[in-house]
This record gives sequence, structure tokens and C-alpha cells, in this order.
Amino acid sequence: MVTDTLRKSSYDVEGIFYCIDSKEVINVQKIAVCKNETGIAERLGFFCRGEQIAIVEEPSEAQLLKDVNKKEIQLILLDMYVGERGMGEGMALLASIRQKCSVPIIVVSNQTDELAKVAALSIGADDYVSADDNPLVILARIKSQLRRYLQLTNFCKQIGQIYRVDGLEIDDVQRKVTVEGREVKLTPTEYEILKLLVMEKGKVLTIPQIYEDIWKMQAVDVDNTVAVHVRHIREKIERNPRQPRYLKVIWGTGYMVG
Repeated sequence: MVTDTLRKSSYDVEGIFYCIDSKEVINVQKIAVCKNETGIAERLGFFCRGEQIAIVEEPSEAQLLKDVNKKEIQLILLDMYVGERGMGEGMALLASIRQKCSVPIIVVSNQTDELAKVAALSIGADDYVSADDNPLVILARIKSQLRRYLQLTNFCKQIGQIYRVDGLEIDDVQRKVTVEGREVKLTPTEYEILKLLVMEKGKVLTIPQIYEDIWKMQAVDVDNTVAVHVRHIREKIERNPRQPRYLKVIWGTGYMVG
């Protein structure tokens, strides 16, 4: 539901409500509200304006996890019922989400029992706030968690930009590819395709997935475009392109590394 404080702009996509008035959406941080049982999304909407924070209301755990990956969501507000002493389906949902993603989770609940808070934090919540708290206090906690998470993410990116699959290595800092110690020269597009497949090692990516990720456009009749680039990559990284060790064709589906 879009309220006066959560107005859909012409820039929103797939349920994202941008809580800013600017016509240009720049460096927006996205937080997901799951369940929204206390109406926290509506109450926070007004205070998110000017803070470059967009709220995504998620109807289910499955959609939440999908959007965490697709939309690069940086924080989850789990607005849920928590029973006395921390019992109830809300805690099971928290545990399930925590097992599947690492973004910060703030539990929002009407339950103020201390044992409920302890239980939520023990299961995997990064913070626990009462639904009756001042929205400005909740916003401050959100910004604090976002700040720590983004600092950690940036640090991990700096130390984790070398990807390896057997003898294939990608140094994403220098944008250099080596195969068994031999440097391979790729075009920028070839490099991005190979890096995408290496980062998704063991996962089959379809041609539309590859095209839309690299070209940032809707995939329509793009099979040959992707196939040509993949063929060139294989010619450069494989000893025998007809019997590839690294970049494999999964007929009728797509491509895979690993």
C-alpha cells in the first residue's frame, strides 16, 4: 500500500518505494520491511525522506530473499509478532532468514519482554526495537547498522577481489586474467562475462541472465551475441576449446564455469 509518506515515484521498480523527493535517485540505500505487522513502513516513510533510504515492503520470506540478491538490499526490518519469552513463528522466520543471508536484521515488535529480546539477538538479529519507539530512534539505529555493514562490505571487497577456479585466476583490482600462470588478454565485455560466470561458479546462467547482467538491457534475440563472446573467451582460456576445462556449455540452458 502506498501512503502519502511512501509515495511511488517514476523511478520505483518492482515494489520499491523511494522515500525521497528528488527526481534523481543517487546512492539510494535500500532496506526491506518483512511482514510489516505494526505498520513500521508507513511510520518510517516520512523520516526516510532526505536520508537517501528506500523502503521495500516484502510480502513473504521467499520474495525477501530474492530481492536481497537482486536489489542489493542492505538491511532487513523484520516487523513481526513475538510471543512471550521469545516464542512464536516470528522467531522461526528470523532463524530461517539469518541462515540464508548476512545483511543486518533489526527486529521490530510490540513485545517488550527482555527474554524475547535476548532470544531474537541470540538467534541472529543485529538489533531489537519496540514498535512504540520514536521513529527517529529507530531511524538512527537503522543508519548505525547500515554504516557498519557498508564499511565491512567495502573492506571485504578490497581484500576479496581475486577469484580462482582451478588454474584460472581473475584479479579484479588489476582486471587481469591468468590461466595456469599465463596472462590472457580479454576485451572488456569478455572480461565481465567471464568474471560473472566465475563468481557464480558451479551455477548455470542462462543467456538472458548473462546478457541482462552485462549489457543492462532486456534480452531479446541475443543468443548469437552472447555465444560469440563466449566462443572468443573459450578460445583464449582453454587449451582445447572443444573439450573445455573451465567454461562449459550446458546445452539448452546456458553456460557455467566449474
